[in-house]
Amino acid sequence: MDLGLSGKRALVCAGSKGLGRGCAEALAAAGVEIVLNARGAEVLERTAVEIAAAHGVKVSPVAADITTLEGRAKVIAAAGEIDILVTNAGGPPPGVWSDWAHEDFLAAIEANMLAPIALMQAFVPGMSARGWGRVVNITSAAVKAPIAQLGLSNTARCGLTGFVAGMARQVAPTGVTVNNLLPGIHATDRMAALDGPVAQAEGISLEEASARRKATIPARRYGAPQDFGAVCAFLCSQQAAFIVGQNVLVDGGAANQTL
Repeated sequence: MDLGLSGKRALVCAGSKGLGRGCAEALAAAGVEIVLNARGAEVLERTAVEIAAAHGVKVSPVAADITTLEGRAKVIAAAGEIDILVTNAGGPPPGVWSDWAHEDFLAAIEANMLAPIALMQAFVPGMSARGWGRVVNITSAAVKAPIAQLGLSNTARCGLTGFVAGMARQVAPTGVTVNNLLPGIHATDRMAALDGPVAQAEGISLEEASARRKATIPARRYGAPQDFGAVCAFLCSQQAAFIVGQNVLVDGGAANQTL
């Protein structure tokens, strides 16, 4: 399917690896020029070269922490005029509800709620003025099926979801769609970080912890970044112009829901 995106320009945050890279790869394959952001300059530079070589598009790396005011300012200035925004940032650490301090909540909200909102405020007005734009916020399946030990993530990402629910419908008449993409369990560094404590607590190997978790997923595997990226690219496509303000699960069926 031709997604109708050739010649568009996208900013993909936290795109040097994992789900962000999956999205950047899928957009690049559709002919989209990429402004690629991540914190680690070395891995970012290497990823940018690899994506450009694989897909024949321009990929401009911008090393910065998107969750800080300084980092966002750097990325916004470097990105310039874009057609597609993919927001993404690493999730806060797991824990127990009674252990999180005020500062923990503030950090989670800054990274996973306020940072994407600030990026939308920076870029969506330009998209609206030009009559076309796409925003995909990478959030979490925990928005629909909360995960107890990820309470910080539940809190911040649900706040972003509420913001998008209203904002997406306000900008839709201008030709801009805003949607959230909710990953379940994918084979990324994030999942390794979550499986590790389980293995340690139960005295089992990381492989066994992973196998147990996979058994809870109807697809019986972890998702691949490529699976996730393909859905992201579709939400950015011309064909997805009538999808507005939605929360799209990509979780292998793990969230057992009808609605």
